[in-house]
Amino acid sequence: MASPDDLVVVDRGENTSLTVHLYGATVISWKCRGEEILFVSQKSLFDNKKAIRGGIPVVFPCFGPWDLGPQHGFARISRWKVESTPQKNTAGDMVAIFSLEDSDKTRAMWDFKFKLIYTLTLKETAFQMDFKVENKDSKPFPFTCLLHTYLGTPDVTKSGVTGLNKLTYVDKVKGGEHQESRDVVTVAENYDRVYKSTPDEHSVSGCVGGKTVVVKKTNFPDTVVWNPWKDKAAGMSDFGDDEYTNMICVEAGYVVKPFELGAGKSFEASQLLTVI
Repeated sequence: MASPDDLVVVDRGENTSLTVHLYGATVISWKCRGEEILFVSQKSLFDNKKAIRGGIPVVFPCFGPWDLGPQHGFARISRWKVESTPQKNTAGDMVAIFSLEDSDKTRAMWDFKFKLIYTLTLKETAFQMDFKVENKDSKPFPFTCLLHTYLGTPDVTKSGVTGLNKLTYVDKVKGGEHQESRDVVTVAENYDRVYKSTPDEHSVSGCVGGKTVVVKKTNFPDTVVWNPWKDKAAGMSDFGDDEYTNMICVEAGYVVKPFELGAGKSFEASQLLTVI
């Protein structure tokens, strides 16, 4: 289990809260009126060494395999700073801010000066993530980024994702580019697809408690849908053999092509999750 020293709890009252692990600024719990919306593997290690398996890991500055460092970059395996402790805003929502800046360790992999600012706003039945990248360097840098959201579900085969029909996707399991033909995308196999130029809203049905989670995103042009399925799950040491049935990843990102951020400039993107 995670050490209390590693955790920040954002409590809105009425059994609605977030728990953020400072290793990766990973949201490891979102309870909405007492119901846990996110999936975290029971085998996930909270050792401040390996990326947390579940919740919402932050991917930066590279999505996927990376020649310069670890897969999915270093943001999810770095210790973040609490920029602002949880406070109530004028709307009655709770806001907490986390940040990550370049260090000797990050510059040894990726020689750029930067600051990430991650603002989390917990609403009554929704949760907003605002992600900002500041280029603190004198030269531009390219990056990809993504919020690797694991949603909990009692049965993944009964979950569906809307907003992907007729879109082009890269199939990272079978290879190649294809066009989606389903109004509601369901998962029944090892599934790892990067959908290009997706709309700003998806609905994910069949989540915990029979709920639907609506994903609204801004400046995240791509959407990844992922589930490791049985054989791959069995080969993952930090993932239960049968847990694949209880999760679906629907991930908002800027991943198909890198974003080039000019010196002294900033990039902003956001994701709003709403339970209905």
